[in-house]
Amino acid sequence: MYSILIFIVGILLFQGHILAATIKVTSEMGQVLPGVMVTQSLANPTPPDTSDDGYQKPNVPMFAAPTITGFTDSKGMVNLPDRAGVKYRLRKMKYVDQEIGLIKGEKNLKAVMNLETDIFKLADQQPANVWLGALDVGTPEDKIIFKMQCGFCHQQGNAFTRLDRTEEDWKAVISRMIGYGSRLSSDLQEKLPKVLVENYKKLRENPKLLSQSAPWPESLAGTTVTEWPIGDSMSQTHDMLIAKNKMIYVGDNIQDRIYEIDPATNMIAVYKIPHLEGDEPGGLISGRLREFPKHDSTSNAHSLAESQKDGHIFITPSAQRRLVEFDPKTKKFTLHEMEEGFYPHTIRVDAKDNVWFTLALSNQVAKFDRTTSKFTLYDIPARSFKEKIITKNIGIIFKLIGWGIPLNKWLKIDRVSSGAPLVYGLDITPNGLVWFTRLHTKEIGSIDPATGKITMVPTPFWGPRRLRTDAEGNLWIVSFGESKLAKYSPKDGKFKTFDLPVNPKGSETPYALNVDKKRNVVWVNGNQSDALYGFDIKTETWTFIPYPRRTTFTRDVEIEEDGTLYTANSNFPSWHVEGEQPTLIQIKQK
Repeated sequence: MYSILIFIVGILLFQGHILAATIKVTSEMGQVLPGVMVTQSLANPTPPDTSDDGYQKPNVPMFAAPTITGFTDSKGMVNLPDRAGVKYRLRKMKYVDQEIGLIKGEKNLKAVMNLETDIFKLADQQPANVWLGALDVGTPEDKIIFKMQCGFCHQQGNAFTRLDRTEEDWKAVISRMIGYGSRLSSDLQEKLPKVLVENYKKLRENPKLLSQSAPWPESLAGTTVTEWPIGDSMSQTHDMLIAKNKMIYVGDNIQDRIYEIDPATNMIAVYKIPHLEGDEPGGLISGRLREFPKHDSTSNAHSLAESQKDGHIFITPSAQRRLVEFDPKTKKFTLHEMEEGFYPHTIRVDAKDNVWFTLALSNQVAKFDRTTSKFTLYDIPARSFKEKIITKNIGIIFKLIGWGIPLNKWLKIDRVSSGAPLVYGLDITPNGLVWFTRLHTKEIGSIDPATGKITMVPTPFWGPRRLRTDAEGNLWIVSFGESKLAKYSPKDGKFKTFDLPVNPKGSETPYALNVDKKRNVVWVNGNQSDALYGFDIKTETWTFIPYPRRTTFTRDVEIEEDGTLYTANSNFPSWHVEGEQPTLIQIKQK
């Protein structure tokens, strides 16, 4: 009954959603301004429920008012939902942000934006990738390793990371990041503190050294970006899933919660992954979160995939040797225990209803046969004897680290991350082959489920992170270290690479991607430049959509049948993002 009442209240609050409020934006000289990002939010939203140790009560759907963003057209006008008690923020590069307070019933608003003339404030407007691109950390290889290991879970170059710090401060930051899992090479751990102090100081004091980010596309008019708040500044929202029931599911990696969002009603429910007796805080990698201010995790919910047979959702818990199964109908969890493997990661379900996922730190790929409830593990070839020994004993190594033994100080990390090639992304091509990437290498590989044969394929780029197949069986791969999108054709073994359309060139760290097979568009997470990039496969041309919040770091993309896009703010830590609020992001284009 309580859920029904909340639902009715939500509908009543948003009954004006079908109507439109018009905002017209001009410059201080009276010229109309196209391409202005106009964000509408409730001026006095109802405080969120925090009854469950700061989070929403589990299993009870609750209404969450979204934030809605549009872009002005060639006439400087944009239509947004006619909601009572809203406020607006207007944003356009090279202009001062304009904020309009509580609006009560006005349906036609006019706003004026002033040019920004302060060169330091103009520099602050630039996304992190502009600062990252201008940062001199040494050789081109130094820069690639720095991008891969110091932009692994958050931006590098945003307002927080470019703060004035001492060398000792940077040494402490780097040590903490190594504890979280960064594989920054030992020589760069020694070199970077001094380099970062000097170079960030140089850029802060000389903003003319910065380039200008790519201008927002003129095609943005008609695009709507809707955001629902999920979690808080201590969350790490990770991957997501559009389920057959039309709900969006998002995992909170360090709070062991699954969010179920209904975009049609703005209702959100939370389900907690069970903690078993004997599970330690932080799970099998308890040392990783020792210094983190607050977490409620023994599993670390990572990636999600859905069975097309019964709609059950499978979730990889990166901090356990198990697989999590969730039934969206009964809301019940089932935990499938494994005897081997370490760090369950990216997950997919094949046409035979087998569940496949990478085991990032033990250099393996796993298959879960749902008919027998048995796991099969495939050992991916090690690059050296040293790597073989480390990956076979990775569980022991993390246990020792969890006991406080400083192995990170004794085990030197080389530039190819020996011992941790990091089996990462995974997808299944139409012919049934299982493809995977190894992030800390220059290679991808495939498994033939019929024979168990593993084939490794060298890549012409660093850092293949995640990959997806298109309708024809071609693979699309992001190069995290080199700011590229790559196409690989298994039929002829050829690669073709495309630079992301960022300025300066090479300054992105694309995390993941997905393929809109119906429209032949590859959507790529641009997590240094606060944008989502679209690549038209036929014309080989790019477009992009800027996010409403600065310092938006995203890790996944999901696509509806009608082309609606979903991603999520996924900074670690989440307080980096503007407003310190993680959100599920929906993008609808005209």
